[in-house]
Amino acid sequence: MASSQPSKKGIKNSGGGGGGNSGQNLKFARRTSSGRYITLSKDEIDLSSDSSGNYSNYTVHIPATSDDETSVATKAEEQYVSNSLFTGGFNSVTRAHLMDRVIDSKVTHPQMAGSKSSSCGMPACDGKVMKDDRGVDIIPCECRFKICRDCFLDAQKDSGLCPGCKEPYTAEDDDDDPVPYGGTLALPGSMSVIMRQNEEFDHNKRLFNKTSGTYGVGNAYWPPEEDGGKGGGFEDPADKPWRPLTRRIPIDTSIISPYRALIVIRFVVLCLFLSWRVRHPNPDAMWLWLMSIICELWFGFSWILDQIPKLCPVNRSVDLQLLRDKFESPDKVTNPKGRSDLPGIDFFVSTADPEKEPPLVTANTILSILATEYPVEKIACYISDDGGSLLNFEALAEACTFAELWVPFCRKHDIEPRNPDTYFSLKGDPTKNKKRIDFVKDRRKVKREYDEFKVRINNLPDSIRRRSDAFNAREEMKVLKSIRESGVDPTEPIKIKRATWMADGTHWPGTWANPSKDHAKGDHPGILQVMLKPPSPDPLHGSEDEGVVDYSDIDIRLPMFVYMSREKRSGYDHNKKAGAMNALVRSSAVLSNGPFILNLDCDHYVNNCMAVREGICFMMDRGGEDICYIQFPQRFEGIDPSDRYANHNMVFFDGNMRALDGLQGPFYVGTGCMFRRFALYGFDPPKVNMLSKKKPTNGNDSGAETQALKASDFDPELDVNELPRRFGNSTMLAASIPVAEFQGRPIADHPAVMYGRPPGVLRDNRVPLDAAIVAESVSVISCWYEDKTEWGDRVGWIYGSVTEDVVTGYRMHNRGWRSIYWLTKRDAFRGSAPINLTDRLHQVLRWATGSVEIFFSRNNAFLASKRLKFLQRLAYLNVGIYPFTSIFLLVYCFLPALSLLSGHFIVKNLNAAFLIYLLLITLCLIGLAILEVKWSGVSLEDWWRNEQFWLISGTSSHLAAVVQGLLKVIAGIEISFTLTAKAVEDADDIYAELYLVKWTSLMIPPIVIAMINVLAIVVAFSRTIYSLNPQWGKFIGGAFFSFWVLAHLYPFFKGLMGRRGKTPTIVFVWSGLIAITLSLLWVAINPIAAPTENSAGGSGFKFP
Repeated sequence: MASSQPSKKGIKNSGGGGGGNSGQNLKFARRTSSGRYITLSKDEIDLSSDSSGNYSNYTVHIPATSDDETSVATKAEEQYVSNSLFTGGFNSVTRAHLMDRVIDSKVTHPQMAGSKSSSCGMPACDGKVMKDDRGVDIIPCECRFKICRDCFLDAQKDSGLCPGCKEPYTAEDDDDDPVPYGGTLALPGSMSVIMRQNEEFDHNKRLFNKTSGTYGVGNAYWPPEEDGGKGGGFEDPADKPWRPLTRRIPIDTSIISPYRALIVIRFVVLCLFLSWRVRHPNPDAMWLWLMSIICELWFGFSWILDQIPKLCPVNRSVDLQLLRDKFESPDKVTNPKGRSDLPGIDFFVSTADPEKEPPLVTANTILSILATEYPVEKIACYISDDGGSLLNFEALAEACTFAELWVPFCRKHDIEPRNPDTYFSLKGDPTKNKKRIDFVKDRRKVKREYDEFKVRINNLPDSIRRRSDAFNAREEMKVLKSIRESGVDPTEPIKIKRATWMADGTHWPGTWANPSKDHAKGDHPGILQVMLKPPSPDPLHGSEDEGVVDYSDIDIRLPMFVYMSREKRSGYDHNKKAGAMNALVRSSAVLSNGPFILNLDCDHYVNNCMAVREGICFMMDRGGEDICYIQFPQRFEGIDPSDRYANHNMVFFDGNMRALDGLQGPFYVGTGCMFRRFALYGFDPPKVNMLSKKKPTNGNDSGAETQALKASDFDPELDVNELPRRFGNSTMLAASIPVAEFQGRPIADHPAVMYGRPPGVLRDNRVPLDAAIVAESVSVISCWYEDKTEWGDRVGWIYGSVTEDVVTGYRMHNRGWRSIYWLTKRDAFRGSAPINLTDRLHQVLRWATGSVEIFFSRNNAFLASKRLKFLQRLAYLNVGIYPFTSIFLLVYCFLPALSLLSGHFIVKNLNAAFLIYLLLITLCLIGLAILEVKWSGVSLEDWWRNEQFWLISGTSSHLAAVVQGLLKVIAGIEISFTLTAKAVEDADDIYAELYLVKWTSLMIPPIVIAMINVLAIVVAFSRTIYSLNPQWGKFIGGAFFSFWVLAHLYPFFKGLMGRRGKTPTIVFVWSGLIAITLSLLWVAINPIAAPTENSAGGSGFKFP
């Protein structure tokens, strides 16, 4: 099998770019020091004596690599993969560009791409010597001859002799100590992912333990008992009291019972009031009465949709110590090394434009993920750079170099939060709760290194530009020299492509600063770089002499980190963020296949390093197999203290989402969510009756609940031959599906766990990366891969809506999955939010537009299946309907002004029944608000800010979304709302953006509402004063409701005025002069009639 591995002459074809099924011309290539690519196709490479074999099929072996099978060649292959930049795409060559230099800075961490090592001892070879996990040179022969990975493979293939001593390599077992290796180190057959079409893989041979003569974990045989103790099988649950990892805590009955009672009371009162209003019209102003009654009926219906799903709020708790006891407790027999049995987690981060999303912010997010308190070998972090920017690429590479210092520092001193920018900006005493005496010294050193890191990140744009200019000038000189040598005098200026160059002196395959064909934002190949290769399975401590800080007793390993930019071509619909997330799902399934996925926006960092462990408690607990995702609340930084525009959205997250947790689960809101990978694949939740239909193959009836099922077992309608139609033609991806499902199950440690896995099966090493695996991951991010598949329709993130997050969560709930809302004591994640009025309105506009699209699509909850619970259905109905409330809200906001201007009211006369109904509805509203504040934990001020912004957004963004959605559905017309007239920023004020005034057409309706109501108040007041018989009751009644509207619009006007004191006084003078002039004009046009005899005596206080 050694011949199947990449060699110095070229990485041999594996079919990894789609294989024979896709018809893609796949080649592997290596770029030499002279800048020339050496590419070989499968027709040019003799993989075996039978050159006619068909290498189109792939096999992914579920059993992990055992320690004794890890060879030098395997480590060398993984090192080669991590040092190579893979590119490819539709109808193009898949190339592995070996990079000896990723960034201009020095790279020392052995896991990182481009880390320095010794030179190869072979003549005319510029390769680097292989290294172990500590960065120590791996020397495969006792003569200490240094050799690179390619030359080592060539020597094995040609003669099997060491080029230094001319002696054959001798086989030796691989020890854990980083000592020189010797022997014939052939690549293990278990690592190969290339299998011939008619060749069968011997699973028994792979599973058989050569040292003990037994089969591995997961089979019928268990190791014998030693010293009278138990063997490696399942422990008897009776020996240790079983406890759940999570608990569901109901809301205190003294709060929730009155809350539910008030909902019922208000519902009854509301029905009686609306019935009374319908039976008592105002004949003097039927038009006013009709408008008001229609609006009130809709408001009642909207209130029901919003309030009824809040009947069952819940709280939850987790037990982290129990999680450690179950999954990470060392055992001298079953787990002597104390390895973790927790499932793997893949972190997804998405970014698109480094100008709008600063690379430093993205880098800090990545650093916070790499420092998460979770088993290092179980974490894999992926970033999708949809812009294909070299700036992002090098910024993330710089982040990896700083992670070598930052991540162990966080582990050593229990740093929180683990975003360095946020941590070093904290106010207060940094030494609080710190136990180590060297903390101050370490913090000072790390702070100095972080300041230098920021300088490097901020200088990257200039550095890349200067480097590219220098290389482009060199290319121009070469062309000019070539022309002069040919004896031709150029008559026109020399024109070459103004390329963007990488640090190693080669063209960046992504987007260039001066776009050209194959190097533009919407036209570039797929790019994948394993920036940090997978870590070793066991802890690796640093030394006192290495680095800036003493990490002699700290694990210095870093999680796996992968940079990915999917292929983009003109003519393809790339589906924005949803398409990028699906590309990450496929690529990560091939590389790491973590059974759980946690996605974050590039500006949302991990604020609580234990949040991932807390979330995994729900997935690994009894009954957790039918949980599709854990949604964490969104928390934001940089919001003004008064939260003028309700950016925190506390009522929605801590109120509505917590209430939905008592039903089928909260909505998916786009970020801060931990998914079950299997649920994203479009399958229904597992059912225990599947296990009864599947007979165990080992003859042990008790093993039924722990067997691995095939993809077709979860979907009876899914034929194995139909897998390419649903998931694409990657057999690696298809083979990873049942593996992810099996590894995501809870452990079967209790008789009630009917759908579990055996303990300890996830302690083995993961399969090392090789070139074929990475090439396949490049193939699945090609722009053509999703053609004629169900990606975006049933599988992965759903396409067709700007709010793809809500639709994706709805599809899962509609298939019967449930979700969890977990509110951690310390905020799990924190991000940034727009604090400017215009930006906030446009954000809400996008959400509302997505809701309108949902209403007019097949994702409308009216069309949901029976698996969606009734109250959950009401909640999803409200998602699609709430923007339409803006139509009635707009009309209702004009009613007080129309009442003042016309002299009529919505009712003919004020009587006791109307007052009683109004009083009861008001008291119920106040009571519900107080009780909701109590069980949700939000403050009354947050509740009031939410009410204010509901009216502001309802009369602006929601209304525009309805108009936009109707035009798109009916006439196919798409409109957009642009920003203009940006004010000058004040860099000295952290809230300078809050005071920016950026004009947008969304501001017109609220301004008109406010002007009409103010004008109506002035006109009515003037008319009442000039009246011979003033009726102050009529004026006060109408003015009260107008002031109620204006009170809700107060934050809107505050935003329009900008910074305090910066609005000229003359503006207020002019406004008052215009208002008085208009009111006097109205009185002159519509003079008050002379009082009649009946009114001469006055009518006293009489409401209209």
